[in-house]
Formats: sequence, structure tokens, C-alpha cells
Amino acid sequence: MLRIHPSNKLFPQALKDIPQPPRELYVEGNIEPLLPKPKLTVVGSRKVTAYGRAVTEQLVRGVVARGVVIVSGLALGVDSAAHQATLDAGGQTIAVLPSGLDAIYPSGHTNLARQIVKKGGVLLSEYPPKTITFKTNFIARNRLVSGLSSAILITEAAEKSGSLHTANFALEQGKDVLVVPGPITNPTSAGCNNLIKVGATPVTCVDDILNALKIAALPIGSYEINADSEEEYIILSLIQKGTNDGDELLKSSKLTANVFQQIISMLEITGRIKNVGGNRWTLV
Repeated sequence: MLRIHPSNKLFPQALKDIPQPPRELYVEGNIEPLLPKPKLTVVGSRKVTAYGRAVTEQLVRGVVARGVVIVSGLALGVDSAAHQATLDAGGQTIAVLPSGLDAIYPSGHTNLARQIVKKGGVLLSEYPPKTITFKTNFIARNRLVSGLSSAILITEAAEKSGSLHTANFALEQGKDVLVVPGPITNPTSAGCNNLIKVGATPVTCVDDILNALKIAALPIGSYEINADSEEEYIILSLIQKGTNDGDELLKSSKLTANVFQQIISMLEITGRIKNVGGNRWTLV
């Protein structure tokens, strides 16, 4: 474990510039190679739905492929899904804790925390070892979660989700707030939909995030897609790039409805895509 002060070259410049910067940081893992890389904060509901998890995993995979470091809070739900998706995609992630690094919170994510460090990521906290974790630590932690990145992405959040604290910090810090819209019938997306109403940037594909981070989008041919026909390739490419609504897929694919339905059914039968509800699809 490394203890670093603002005068140390390893102290992230982004955290020096936020209101109420941390006085010191405790770091486990090698933070130096991560400092110059683009960073995206991904947060959301602790009670994540199948839709929220699938969207989180898909978007994270897409940006990690462009060398983006994912920042989150190691919490239940979207946070841990974002960390795990990053590791599965071979990327690096930073987990900001509301506790000392000697007491991973939540304790059930201890193994995930170890994997983050093992695979080139970092655990970070402003609290020294043996610190008692108070309720206020969670809100204070969120200012660092947003402060480390150029933009914050909320993939699923209820009307009173703690993720909205992170969004407020991001706005205060002058960061872009990106939000995935959700079904209006689903209360777990009410917070996201409300943020879009007041001006947050809606995200429906990976390119929306890359644009916010000022990173060039990958050409469609660069994705490694296991397709048995041109029609399958078209649909899998669209899903890979973030289009997951069935109606949008049909429109964008420019296939006839009959052919589209046949391809979707075959891709589902062969286990290459799955329905996450609400006529939405994700890669498996």
C-alpha cells in the first residue's frame, strides 16, 4: 500500500482540481501507467436489473477496447458489473473505496478487489487503514469517483439512487454526465430518465461515450464477430456498437422484418445473443 500526498507525482492531477480535494490518498496497485489514460466513471443502481447489467457490460466492453480506464466504487450492482466487465475485456479499472484499504467494502467483493490489482488496476481511498466507515464516507467517496474521470456514465438509476450524488459532483466539477435511458415503466430507470430531461447526454451506443471522451470510434470492421452470414454480421455489429433495442436494430439493419426475425432467432438459439427484456438484446 502506497500513501501519496498532492506533491507526489503519482497523485492524480484531476483530483487536485476538484472542490474539496483529498489531503492524501492510499493506493494499492501501480497507478502510474493509468494516469495518462482516458478515464470513464461508470455508476448506477445497487439493485441492478438484467437490462442494466447487460447495458453496463456492453458499453464497458466497447470503451475498454479503446484503452479507456473504468472508474467505479466497488459497490453492489452496476459498480461491480463495470469492474468485472473491464477485467473480462482485458482492461484496467480503478475502484474507489469508502473505507481503508485494509477493510474492503463490501467484504463480499474482496476477491474482485484482488483481481483488480492483479490485472493491472488500482484500489484507491482517502481513508487510512483502520478507519471506521461512516455513512457520510459513501457520499464523500463519490466526489473522487467522478473527479478521476473526464465523464461519468450512469447506466441505470432509480429516482433516489445514490448515483445521483455522483452526478451532482460531476456537474460541480464540470464533467460530462452521460446517461442510458431506460423503459418508462421501470422505476429503476426513473433517475436516468429524469437526468436526461434536465440536460444530461443520452447514451444509446459506445460511440456516444467515445465522442464525449474525444476518442475516435472504432471502424465496424475492427470488431471480431463470429457471424455465419452477412445478415448476422450486420446485426451483431449493431449490437456490439450499442444498439440493443429490437425496433432500432430492425431499422438500422435495413433487413426485411421476416429476415431480421429469422436472424435474431438463430442468433439466440445458437447462444450468441440473449433477450434481456423489453425487446432488447445483448451479446453473450
